[in-house]
Amino acid sequence: MAHCRHVPARIDRVKSSARYRRLLLAAAGALPLCACVSYAPLPLGQGRGADSVAQLSAPVQAIPGERAATHRFDPADGLDVTETAMLALANDPQLRLQRDALGMARAQAFAAGLLPDPQLSLAGETPTSHQPGLTHAFNLGLDYDVGALLTRSARKAEARGKARQANLELLWSEWQTVAQARLLFDEISAARATQVRLAHEIAALEPLDRQVQAALAAGNLTYAAASAGLDALSDARRQLAEAGRARAQSEHDLRLLLGLSAQAPLPLVGPPYRAHPGQAQVDAALAALPERRPDLLALKAGYAAQEAQLRVEILRQFPAISLGFTRARDTSDVYTRGLSLGITLPLFDRNRGNIAVAKATRQQLHDDYDARLRTARADARLLQLDLASLDAQLAALRTHARQLDTARDAARDAWQAGQLDWPTYLSIRGNALAADLALIALEQERAKQAIALETLLGGDWDDRAARPAGAATS
Repeated sequence: MAHCRHVPARIDRVKSSARYRRLLLAAAGALPLCACVSYAPLPLGQGRGADSVAQLSAPVQAIPGERAATHRFDPADGLDVTETAMLALANDPQLRLQRDALGMARAQAFAAGLLPDPQLSLAGETPTSHQPGLTHAFNLGLDYDVGALLTRSARKAEARGKARQANLELLWSEWQTVAQARLLFDEISAARATQVRLAHEIAALEPLDRQVQAALAAGNLTYAAASAGLDALSDARRQLAEAGRARAQSEHDLRLLLGLSAQAPLPLVGPPYRAHPGQAQVDAALAALPERRPDLLALKAGYAAQEAQLRVEILRQFPAISLGFTRARDTSDVYTRGLSLGITLPLFDRNRGNIAVAKATRQQLHDDYDARLRTARADARLLQLDLASLDAQLAALRTHARQLDTARDAARDAWQAGQLDWPTYLSIRGNALAADLALIALEQERAKQAIALETLLGGDWDDRAARPAGAATS
């Protein structure tokens, strides 16, 4: 009989154990719900650029201007300056990194809008004594951070502002990449023109150099008297080597910008980019600058994000609240249910440090925007003055170079006819060469300043038809 009196207790313990196992299985079954994203490896690349421009792609990009928007991309016949800018936008490694950063900002904006997950807790106890009537105990709880809901709207606004800021910063970098591609194209074109001019000069000086060398060998000329003739050819060859190094550096930089390998050819064709902004165009661009230039718009977006961050920190000064529900059973088989409430007491910290940091950051962004806008306007006016000065210098230098070219041609004819001594002839040729090279360098400097002004104001002042012809060579 005593044995039979223990049977109901054993049955209760069996039932309790089964219920306890069901609770464990339910809690374990909720875990796979979180595993919705699968892992996929991403192997590292080899760090090699394309071997030719044919391997590169250039999807439609927002290069400012109607002419660029309707430009036909066909690298088979060489790369003109617009196609070069298209390839730079699509393949610049630094732009790819910024696009990755934009992806991170968008992911953070997505994460900021997600609701916080509730927290499920389960604890169990097993009696170690064998007293009758004891059973397995458990404590099941479900908690939720209510405070996270209070700041969700402000956190979403902050994340959206940062994503917009990253997008606008990427756009500003794209503007600068276009400008860099145009500038490198111009530098390469100028280096090529310099090489052509110097090669022509060397070809013209070599017959005279042979005469000087023959006179030295025959003893009809001293080295002191022949120094001018010897130096002329040597100096031209030195300048040709320097122009080759400058071209190699610019081509190296352009290959990096386009994502090409170091050995890839650069089939650049056509004239370089030329911009001729008028006063009315510059004034209109300056008036619309705060609503047009991407870096200023990015600063505005960053300022709005910081405003939202300040609101988040102010909301966090209030007590953090967590709400939960509990279901429990003790070892004596008594069931209970309850409500839990957790409140952080704002006695000492009250989030005052983070609020102070957020306010200081907002003030810094406020002042940064004002300083950037003032600097942009001042730089634009300075570039205008520089362009006006360069235009005046170019007009005078073109006239001077043409006159010296005419004098060089006349001196060449007189020297060949034996009516002019060779030192005078070399002096005239040297002056004409210096003027021609100075004209090429000044045109490049003018193009550099015009591209800088266009990028600064976001204009589209492509006027290749107005590009003046270079100095004639002989």
